[in-house]
Amino acid sequence: MESLTLTSSGIAALVATGGVVLLLGQKLYEAYVGPLSKIPGPWYAPWTDLVNTYCALTAQKHLYALRLHEKYGPVVRIGPNELLVNSAAGAATIHQVKRPFLKSAWYKKFLPGVENVFNTINPEFHRRHRRLLAAPLSESSLQTVFLPRIEAHFDLAISKMRHDIDTQGSTDVAKWFLFLTTDVIGELSFGDSFHMLERNEVNQYIRDLQGHKVVRGLRLAFGSIASSPLSRFLPGFSALRKVNERNRMYATQSIERHKALVEKQQQQQDPEKAGSDTGAKATGVYPTLFQKMYKANDEDGETLTSKELVDDAGIFIIAGSDTSSTTLTFLVWAVCRHPEIQKALVDELAALPESYTQQDLKDLKFLNLVIQETLRLYAAAPSALPRVVPPSGVEIDGYSLPGGSVVNTTTYALHRDEMIFPDPNKFNPWRWENPTKEMKAAWMPFGGGTRTCVGIHLAYIEIRLGVARFFREFPHARISTREGMSDDDMKEVVFFLLSPKGKRCLVEA
Repeated sequence: MESLTLTSSGIAALVATGGVVLLLGQKLYEAYVGPLSKIPGPWYAPWTDLVNTYCALTAQKHLYALRLHEKYGPVVRIGPNELLVNSAAGAATIHQVKRPFLKSAWYKKFLPGVENVFNTINPEFHRRHRRLLAAPLSESSLQTVFLPRIEAHFDLAISKMRHDIDTQGSTDVAKWFLFLTTDVIGELSFGDSFHMLERNEVNQYIRDLQGHKVVRGLRLAFGSIASSPLSRFLPGFSALRKVNERNRMYATQSIERHKALVEKQQQQQDPEKAGSDTGAKATGVYPTLFQKMYKANDEDGETLTSKELVDDAGIFIIAGSDTSSTTLTFLVWAVCRHPEIQKALVDELAALPESYTQQDLKDLKFLNLVIQETLRLYAAAPSALPRVVPPSGVEIDGYSLPGGSVVNTTTYALHRDEMIFPDPNKFNPWRWENPTKEMKAAWMPFGGGTRTCVGIHLAYIEIRLGVARFFREFPHARISTREGMSDDDMKEVVFFLLSPKGKRCLVEA
């Protein structure tokens, strides 16, 4: 019996040793012989992606990508099956429309158990939901249906800034722009503003919005742990779960408020007037971006489920609140640090008629050069955009990449490639007067291909309007040094979305 036990133990040890040898052999093959073995990168990349995970967790992934590209070139291996690509041609291949590379499973980590128009990796799901949002988010629809309400919120925000400056000597544009875009997306999406501008307080929603960026780092780095029931007992992860739960609550409450408003309108108006301008003025119920989704039917006659509505609404609130506000904050900061740029912009805006239109703003050359340069240096989502190489494989920048490998374009690094953008760290709007073909191809602050941001037209309306309203009201604006405000407050922190380190930008006028 003793010899039998020894024999069994020996077999178990032999099997375990064999497993280790096979695993080591596979890793050695992947590192030195496999299809990705010729691609340059740090020595540890073929073995582990832990360094990449650490950088994501500490909001340094964008800087990590930039350093790697500066050292190794346009194609870099960062993990056993993952690469970074940093060239205009490579980005065009990955984000092409005709043969798009699908989003990787990494996107599922954003909101475990949630599938929405942003994080879905299912092309059909994305097509269906994007189709429902395309019409209300078109430029013509936004200008004809929603613009007056957008302008009203911007006017209120500027008046709040003016009050701060007159009574306190400075104003926090980061705060007011965040309140502003939160109110805009609330009213346009669900028919009712969050009333952040009126209340002037950092409530739980804003704290969650700001905290969402940090906890997102935990989620993206440790997706499987974040979605585990055990996460409620782990420091940091329990807070993450609470933020997720409250975000769903905000989305659910917004949808319920909209349904109640619509029911009110239907009760007070004839069916023929419901949804019309006449009905809206009488009841305060205006068309919304989500209106089509509430009553949508797909080709099989099935409506969107309540879960689908809540999932889409949740990401819409986050994306609509925390992107244009960041762009406007960094734009004001960058312009105010360059007197010659500020003067050129202010002079151009001063020539506008008193009642200017969106078309007037679109026609302003320098305004749009400033916006384009701001979106280059301070894109709201400058992080890696992982995609999966199609089964047939692809060649990028001279390297043959096998199907199933994951490729990332990092907007932060791509927008700072000195071969494409000379003196890349300089804020220089004039570089866009005569852009090269490579500059146009590499510039992708809203993503690319079939997954380009669905809210791009709303973003442009908000940014143009915000810049015009701000610098016409405060032509002599300057960055304040009150309360210890410094350039350190504006250092870029990136947990997928960009934000200023100090979460503030104090301005005097």
